[in-house]
Amino acid sequence: QVQLVESGGGSVESGGSLRLSCAISGYTYQIAWFRQASGKQRGAVSCIDFSDGRTFHTESVKGRFAVSRDKAKNTVYLQMDNLKPDETAVYYCAKYKSPFACQVVIGAGGTYPFSSWGQGTQVTVSS
Repeated sequence: QVQLVESGGGSVESGGSLRLSCAISGYTYQIAWFRQASGKQRGAVSCIDFSDGRTFHTESVKGRFAVSRDKAKNTVYLQMDNLKPDETAVYYCAKYKSPFACQVVIGAGGTYPFSSWGQGTQVTVSS
């Protein structure tokens, strides 16, 4: 069963905006957004506690990215504003069955066991 489906990727010019969606199947505590550029390591971007809405962002995206959730639609969104060319990457959402994952993957820059991983959506930012 597919647990996570990302959508909303596309091509924008530098300074543009995109909103990504992560449709979730099943129960989740927290959802994180990651990105992986070609030839580079995957890195965490933002995370949200699905229950209480607490959000976490890496320093590089604070003030430009916002993560939110719609409980009725069981969907998490990543609003990305003022995008930069070096943010071109495949963006993924990951599902965690723990209320502590965000603090680890964003706050501490560590890894945490995830329960599901999406197929990814391409974001291309041109200069």
